Amino acid sequence: MFESVLIANRGEIACRIARTCRRLGIRSIAVYSDADAGARHVREADSAVRIGPPDATRSYLDADAIIAAALASGASAIHPGYGFLSESTRLVERCNDNGIVWIGPRAEVIEKMGSKIESKRIAARVGVPCVPGYHGDNQEPQHLLAQAHEIGVPLLIKASAGGGGKGMRRVDDLAEFVTLLGLAKQEALRAFGDERVLIEKLILRPRHLEVQLAGDQHGNLVHLYERECSIQRNYQKVIEEAPAPRLPVAVRTQLLDAAVKLGREIGYDSLGTVEFVLGEGAETPYFLEMNTRLQVEHPVTETVTGLDLVEWQIRIALGEPLPLEQTAIAVTGWAIEARINCEDPARGHRPELGTVGRYVEPSGAGMRTDSGVAGGSEIPSQYDSMVAKLIGFGATRAEAVDRLRDALAGFEAAGIGTNQSLLRAIVDHPMFRAGRLTTGFLGEAFAGGWTGDVSALRDARIAAALFALRTSAAISDTGSAPDYWQRQSGYRFMAAAGRRAEARLRVDLEGETVALAIARDGDAWQVRFTDEAPLRVRAEWPAADQLVLTPAHGTPRRFTIGPDHDITVVNHLGMRWRFQVISEVRALARVAAREGTQASEVISEMPGAITTIHVMAGDAVEPGQVLVVMEAMKLIFELAAPRAGTVAAVRCEVGEIVPRGQTLVQLEPLPVVEPSGPPA
Repeated sequence: MFESVLIANRGEIACRIARTCRRLGIRSIAVYSDADAGARHVREADSAVRIGPPDATRSYLDADAIIAAALASGASAIHPGYGFLSESTRLVERCNDNGIVWIGPRAEVIEKMGSKIESKRIAARVGVPCVPGYHGDNQEPQHLLAQAHEIGVPLLIKASAGGGGKGMRRVDDLAEFVTLLGLAKQEALRAFGDERVLIEKLILRPRHLEVQLAGDQHGNLVHLYERECSIQRNYQKVIEEAPAPRLPVAVRTQLLDAAVKLGREIGYDSLGTVEFVLGEGAETPYFLEMNTRLQVEHPVTETVTGLDLVEWQIRIALGEPLPLEQTAIAVTGWAIEARINCEDPARGHRPELGTVGRYVEPSGAGMRTDSGVAGGSEIPSQYDSMVAKLIGFGATRAEAVDRLRDALAGFEAAGIGTNQSLLRAIVDHPMFRAGRLTTGFLGEAFAGGWTGDVSALRDARIAAALFALRTSAAISDTGSAPDYWQRQSGYRFMAAAGRRAEARLRVDLEGETVALAIARDGDAWQVRFTDEAPLRVRAEWPAADQLVLTPAHGTPRRFTIGPDHDITVVNHLGMRWRFQVISEVRALARVAAREGTQASEVISEMPGAITTIHVMAGDAVEPGQVLVVMEAMKLIFELAAPRAGTVAAVRCEVGEIVPRGQTLVQLEPLPVVEPSGPPA
């Protein structure tokens, strides 16, 4: 067994690998960038080595830095996890040059199958059907455009070296092809260091299926059955499961046989996954790509086979033969995984960064959590948005679904926003319960986009107001007494007169302000929004930062609440709201100061890095014109002019890391139009 393994990754997969190393008695060595100095994977390893600044290209994607860390720490082997350098032949070669064992396939295998272009050629050679498209070496934009015309729309531009939806764009109008090609290449270069792309016909409403392979250095190769990965957003998987539901035996046999045929053709010698698409109503799956690494969704295979795939990788790298033959590998039960991402699905999946406060992992039968965060973890903007995976498993698919639902209800990472509520909505949807899955699931299940529960936002506003009344003097100008009601003279006077005291507040959420009034009502509260009937709610505080709010004739909701300077942060089932609660008097005093500034600023909606600035002071701009491009969590966001006007100032620089809410471009104020008076 290896004495030590350096884990060339971060987050949940680094923690996952360290867990197996610990069980096997292997010393685990973490690496970290400056952004991850206090990260959970650093704390859970036996030792850790700094490898560079937050920019991934100068840390986690820097093969020289990884090798230097391995040599400095005396690592026997390197495990790359997934993403970053997990499919880098350069890192494999550097390991070989320095006598360090690479826990993964041979460099020539990665080069063949890690390239989507080359892997298509190999698949065609051994008779595995492929999606029609262009997989050539000529990457000139005009040549690719010509190929796109031959293929026809809809089509996909896909990063040759990529995965996880990075460097991928759908094209429905060839007039937009060159622009989308540039964006795909830019994103692919940033994520994988390789801007090459391929073009494929888009198979409408397909299922996305994959087969887990395991091979050793002695010529043995087995499959560990299939996974269903059809529920995706922007070609990035959201929920995965094993086995695949509603899959005919004949199709399953084709999948497994095709995957094994490809693996044998290249002499595959590690863990890897072969991916396919299956058109609606079709019986023949098309080969998509092979990932020559561990997959994000490997836990569902581990759960239904009872195997530790990380241990298999380690033992294969040691030169051991596979521990099991194909006939000894079977699937028992069902497992479903949901990816917890720091994003707001109700606001276009905007990245939601911050510091994790209260942190709870679900516990109970049939639940597993693979996480890279804990209480106090900072979520940096430079890396992928996934922070954890929840797995529900049971004897049947229905039982696995129910346990995943319970796990989603029990997981909490307060202080940041996640996609938990969307995941809950998915597992509750009748289409999901029935196993009717395609890559178009989200668009069909939530036509027009998922918007969340309107009543949850209403209750969150009430929770923020109650927290402010309970804890803060920010809503008034009378000091910092612990109880708002006790420091308001009107409360005592009106109570003595037999009348109900009322606090009139304004609760603002990103510029949308709602007025409400709150009054004591016996052992409950009466809340009145403008032009709405009063709502009676009960409020219980099991902890200083925990509020259970129960509307009359409604469902109780538990909120985690905390202050962030003058902001009240409210969390519920992954949803995060950042409210500002002020008194009605103070709100009215602010109105005048805000007049004339609306629609004159382009503001960063999330923390991130400025990559491109298209304007300078004095430039005339049109509504919707892209002014600034920024990058957050490996994704590119274009920020446009809110109206026509003239640029007054550019308040950012290329390469600058900006926080949420920073003004990036200031437009000249709109002229004040004086009202015309009556004719003389």
